[in-house]
Amino acid sequence: MSSANEVLSWTSKDPRQSQLFSSWGVVYRFQTDTNSSGQSVTSLWRAIRHTKEERVAKLEWASGGGLGRATIGKTVVPMADLVRQDPRAYDWRIFNGPDGYQYRWGPSPTDNGGIVLQDPNGHIIARLQNVTPTKYNIGDVFRELHYFRTAGAGVVMHPPLMDTVTVTAMLYQFVTAFGL
Repeated sequence: MSSANEVLSWTSKDPRQSQLFSSWGVVYRFQTDTNSSGQSVTSLWRAIRHTKEERVAKLEWASGGGLGRATIGKTVVPMADLVRQDPRAYDWRIFNGPDGYQYRWGPSPTDNGGIVLQDPNGHIIARLQNVTPTKYNIGDVFRELHYFRTAGAGVVMHPPLMDTVTVTAMLYQFVTAFGL
C-alpha cells in the first residue's frame, strides 16, 4: 500500500454488511449482527495482517434501524453527529474528525453520483464513486473508496482518521439511501 492514492473496492449494495479490499486483500469489513436484546450492531474490522484483524468501530443502531450510537476507537458519539447536515449546503454532511477538525461529505462536482470528502480547508482527501457492478471472489463490487494520501495535510491514511472516514462514508450512504 505505497501508491499516492489508495483505492478500495467496496462490496455489497448494503454498506452495513460489506467488505473493502485492494490488491493486498480485505482492508476493512463491516459485519452486522443482532445482539441478545434484538439490537442490530455493526462492527468495522480492519486488517492488521493477512491473518489478523481488529475491531476499530462499533455501531449500535436504534430500534427500527435508525441512527444510534457509534464507538470509534475509544470515542463514543451519536451516529447523527457523524452525518450532521451542513447548514451551508443541504446535500452535504459534516463530522468532526479524531483530530478535532471538521470534515464534510457531499456530491462530487465532477463524478455524477459520486461523493467527495473535504478537509477543513476544502481539499478533497477522499472520494466514493459508484462503479459498474463487477464480480470478484470476495463479492460483487458496487463502489470504490479512494483515499488521496498527499491531499491536504496528508493524514487521511493515518488509522484514526482513515477509520473515521470509512465509518462516515458508510453512514453517508445509509442516510442518503433512507432519507435520514
